[in-house]
Amino acid sequence: MALALLVPLLDAGQVAAGEVRAAVASQASADRLTAAHGLRVSTDAAAAWSAPVVLLAVKPQQLDAVARAVPPGQTGLVISVLAGVTLERLERQLPGWRCVRAVPNTPALVGSGLTGLAFAEAVTAAERQWVLELFGRVGEVFQLPESQLDAFLGLTSSGPAFLALVAEAMADGAVAAGLPRQLAHRLAHRTLAGTATLLDQQQLHPGQLKDMVSSPAGTTIAGLRELERSGLRSALLEAVLRAAERSRELSG
Repeated sequence: MALALLVPLLDAGQVAAGEVRAAVASQASADRLTAAHGLRVSTDAAAAWSAPVVLLAVKPQQLDAVARAVPPGQTGLVISVLAGVTLERLERQLPGWRCVRAVPNTPALVGSGLTGLAFAEAVTAAERQWVLELFGRVGEVFQLPESQLDAFLGLTSSGPAFLALVAEAMADGAVAAGLPRQLAHRLAHRTLAGTATLLDQQQLHPGQLKDMVSSPAGTTIAGLRELERSGLRSALLEAVLRAAERSRELSG
């Protein structure tokens, strides 16, 4: 997730590689990042904490170990993208740091990201504006009550994986119906992208678009009947809910 946020900024020249100090778990990862992006990368976690702003992007289960690596007396602004980890826990484990909880998603790689943000009280107004502008460079930003971030994650952060599965399944269906594999994938991707654009730009309720496409006794209503029979609607609903629940479970 850190790369999904950082790479577009590097590619656009909005952040210089020399301004970034990164810490990773292995030397192989460090060498790969240096070769690909020209970053200064260390395997010493303490190195990253000397920066005035820290983007914390590790597994939630690794937070305890990472917090122990913070040099005593070091403070600054920390932006956490750790799923489920609350501001209260961040402030408890990173005393003196001004904490931001961010929930971005991978379409940030192409400038179409969605990010939910919640700020601890200690974060200054200037820092809040800077963080909003930072994430605004890779997509749309929503400042939310922290209590809503888990639901935001279930829909927007996990959602790309759910939609990728839908796209893959639709392409498989097209192959089964006779289309070449490469063309089927291209058409599935463009169908999802075009539909999302139509819903968004014309502010349509999904049910409106469904009815626009479904003629009496036609092909679409026949397919929709099969989807309802197979429980697609319920499966997607439960997937978003379960992802949100899992985020809450990781709060520690």
